[in-house]
Amino acid sequence: MSQLPFRAQLASAIGRTAATLSRATGRGDGSVIGGRVGLMLEPDLLRRLAADRKLALVSATNGKTTTTRLIAAALHELGEVATNAFGANMPAGHVSALSSAKSAPYAVLEVDEKYLPEVLDTTDAGVVCLMNLSRDQMDRAAEIWLLAQKWRRALDGKPAHVIANCDDPLVTWGASTAARVTWVAAGQRWREDSWCCPECGGPLDRSGSDWTCRECTFHRPEPNWSLDGEEVVDPRGDRWRLNLKLPGQANRANGAMALATAEAFGVPVEKALLRLREVASVAGRYTTVERDGRALRLLLAKNPAGWLEAFDVADPVLPIILSVNAQGPDGRDTSWLWDVDYRILAGRPVYVTGERRLDLALRLDIAGVPFELCESFDAAVAAQSPGRIDVIANYTAFQQIRAEFGRAE
Repeated sequence: MSQLPFRAQLASAIGRTAATLSRATGRGDGSVIGGRVGLMLEPDLLRRLAADRKLALVSATNGKTTTTRLIAAALHELGEVATNAFGANMPAGHVSALSSAKSAPYAVLEVDEKYLPEVLDTTDAGVVCLMNLSRDQMDRAAEIWLLAQKWRRALDGKPAHVIANCDDPLVTWGASTAARVTWVAAGQRWREDSWCCPECGGPLDRSGSDWTCRECTFHRPEPNWSLDGEEVVDPRGDRWRLNLKLPGQANRANGAMALATAEAFGVPVEKALLRLREVASVAGRYTTVERDGRALRLLLAKNPAGWLEAFDVADPVLPIILSVNAQGPDGRDTSWLWDVDYRILAGRPVYVTGERRLDLALRLDIAGVPFELCESFDAAVAAQSPGRIDVIANYTAFQQIRAEFGRAE
C-alpha cells in the first residue's frame, strides 16, 4: 500500500485511539466511533484507506455479516485481510476496519444496502457480492425496488466484478448493468417481495428456482455456480460438499456466495473450503452460552425473511425464547411481524420478551400459538428447566443479550 498523507495518518491514528477508549470504558467495541472521529478530521479518509487494496464489498438484506466473515476467512489464504467483523456496515465502520489493519493488502467490507452506491463510488472496489433483497426497516430504507434501482445505477459503468444471486429477481435486476457478473444460484426461500418484474412490473412466472417475466424479456440468467443441497457446483461442473459448522440452508447459500467470491480473488475452491469450515460463529450468531445449567443458542432474525431462516435452524423439540425491540437500528415499525408465519412454533414452549413483547404476543395470539409473556430476558431464562434452549431475537434485542454474556465472535 502507498503511504498515507500526513493528515490521513493523523486522522486514522486519532480514530484508533477513540476506538480503544470506547472499548476500555465499556461504551462499545469502537468500530463506529473510531471511524466517525477519523472522518471528521479527514472527510476523504475512506477513499485513502481503500486505495491500492484488493477490496470486496458485500451487501444484502440478510446474511451479509456471515458472508463477509466467510469471504474474509477464505482470503486469509492469500494474506492479511481487513474486515468489519462485527457488522459496522456504514462508512464510519469501514474506516475503522481499514484503519485497524493498515497494511492488509486485502479487505472485505460488509455494506448496508442503502450505502452501497456511496461506498462503491468512494472505494472503487474490484469485487461486489450481492445476495438478496427483502423488506427491512421500511421507515429508513424505503421500498426495496428503489434499493435495487440504486444498485443498478451505481454499477452501471463501473469495472467491478459482481458476484450476484441469480435466484433473486431484484438482485439480478440490480446487478445486470455491471460490466462483469458471475451468477450464483444460491436459492431464495423468501419470495414474498419479488412476485413482480422489477423491469416492467409484470408478473413473474416461477418454476422451481427458475423465473421469467410474463410480459417482457427479463428472466433468470444461467448460473455459473449452483447450490445443490449440501453441495456447490462450480463453473467447471465439479461438486464440492460444504460441511460448514454454521447451520441451515441460508448459511449454505452464504457459503456458495463466499466460494464464488473467493475464486474471483484467485483462491482455489479446495483451499477456500477448508477456511470456510473453520468458521463456527459470526458476531455471536449461533453461539451457545451457559447460565445456571441452561445452554442457550443465540439466533438473529431482523425481518420476515430472517425469521424464516431462523425457524429453519431452530430445533423443533426445544423451548424457544423470542425477543423483539423497535429501536432505531431495528426500525420503529413492527408491522412486519404480521408477515411472519409463526404457526411453525405451535407445539413447543414459547416465551416472549423484549421491549415490544406485546406486539409479538398479539401476533402469536392471532396465529393461535400458545406462549408465556415475560417481563425480561432474565425472567424468560429463569422460567426454563436446565437444558438446551433456542433464542431468536431481532437486532438490538440480540445485542443486549450478547452484552449480558460477553461479545462472542
